[in-house]
Amino acid sequence: MGISNLDYFALFVSAFVLVGALTPLMRRIAIKNEVYDSPVQGHKTHKVPVPYLGGVAIIIGTLAVSYGASLVSNFTKQTFWLASSALLPALFLGIIGLVDDLRNLPTWPRFLAQSTAGIFTAILLITTNTVGNPTGSKFFDAVITVFWIVGICNSINFFDNLDGGASGTVAISSIALFILAFNGSQFLIAALSVVIAGSTFGFLLWNKSPARIYMGDAGALFLGILIASLTIRLKPDFDSPAASLLTPILLLAVPILDTSVAVTSRIARGLSPLQGGKDHLSHRLMRKGLSKPQAAFTLWGLTGVFSLVALVMDQFTKTNQNYLMIIFGSEIETHIGAVFTVSTMFVFQLLEHIS
Repeated sequence: MGISNLDYFALFVSAFVLVGALTPLMRRIAIKNEVYDSPVQGHKTHKVPVPYLGGVAIIIGTLAVSYGASLVSNFTKQTFWLASSALLPALFLGIIGLVDDLRNLPTWPRFLAQSTAGIFTAILLITTNTVGNPTGSKFFDAVITVFWIVGICNSINFFDNLDGGASGTVAISSIALFILAFNGSQFLIAALSVVIAGSTFGFLLWNKSPARIYMGDAGALFLGILIASLTIRLKPDFDSPAASLLTPILLLAVPILDTSVAVTSRIARGLSPLQGGKDHLSHRLMRKGLSKPQAAFTLWGLTGVFSLVALVMDQFTKTNQNYLMIIFGSEIETHIGAVFTVSTMFVFQLLEHIS
């Protein structure tokens, strides 16, 4: 299945325009039905109630453009079902998130729903042989897939605590994912990635500071599982399994680091890791004197840097694989993993000490 550059542009623009148009409509519906995120909890960064339901606009726009494109293009039935294997679990979690936005569900139903969606996605990926970096063991592939999906869903959800922070970060990561998939001729991943980018950029028009609407759990869980599912399908052109596994982590490094810093900080203080608090990167940056827009731009910039590293690493290894083998030898994946581990520990410690 080939997709032209014009097709990709059309997908992006369609998603951008549709979500950009649907978001103010969902805002009016939220206001009419008094569906607000009220700043009654101390960890909230906003001072006045902000309407929810922005996630519904993202869900409708992403699904409409994705399935609409498949109906008017030369997508095969197999491609349609492969796309559905990513979109339908995302829709399921989006609905669970919407119920949570409206009814404030306890923790266990949300975790159960995420685990169920993760298991379902793992089964689909393994049975269709679309795991990007299979380990050789279907059991370990399933465990890694479920762990990755549940982890990223929660990371994106936790990370959605600043005007434009999560939506802008996902948009940038999706653009990088599109480039990687496009260069690797993974056209379905590229198409879905560019739709996500268009949807999140369209939503960002209304979500940037001062935010006029939030995506809520509906949008965070929908985007979380969708981008998690696409990144685990990605097949970077590396001989090194470690380098291949590193690429998805780099694309989502900022939400992962944010969750890691917040969770370890809470555990160290004897608090529940699920308890809200002002220990996220956004809160730490604002305590250093940054405004909301400046904090958001900082998080977007970090996402851009990590994504650029993934893109450069992908391009460099394609053209210099033999040179890397000469420099690092046959244990190239060990060296790359060690460099990433040390770098991550340094960044983690730096972020932890931003009070």
